[in-house]
Amino acid sequence: MPAVMGRGGRRRRSIGEINMVPFIDVMLVLLVIFMVTAPLITTGVVDLPSVGKSAQRPNKVIEVIVGSDEQLKLKVDGGEAAPATMRDLVARVRQGQGGDADAPVVISADRNVKYEAVVKVMDTLQRAGVKRVGLSVKQASG
Repeated sequence: MPAVMGRGGRRRRSIGEINMVPFIDVMLVLLVIFMVTAPLITTGVVDLPSVGKSAQRPNKVIEVIVGSDEQLKLKVDGGEAAPATMRDLVARVRQGQGGDADAPVVISADRNVKYEAVVKVMDTLQRAGVKRVGLSVKQASG
């Protein structure tokens, strides 16, 4: 006869299952807490900057246009837009500035262009020492 015997002559076995009831209870309590507190959370309001109209247009404006296919074009004082590459962009901008380092450079981009392409153009110009680099904005009608 074996030394360890339970009632009725059977051995006791350990149960290899996880009791899910406490887990489900905790999850339901958390669900109720989140459902009650979710409407009470205030959403953050982001105040975006507004753009006013400039009182006076600068004498010379160089516009770098980033097309929807990420091709660059350069326009000086509203003239004809000439194609440009990222390699010769800085030289062409300096040539357009004509020795006036304070001449503003405006980057215009199609709305479908990746933000990364616009930042790359801006970064290239700023690393080359172009002082006044900005982004073109569309005025809201109204």
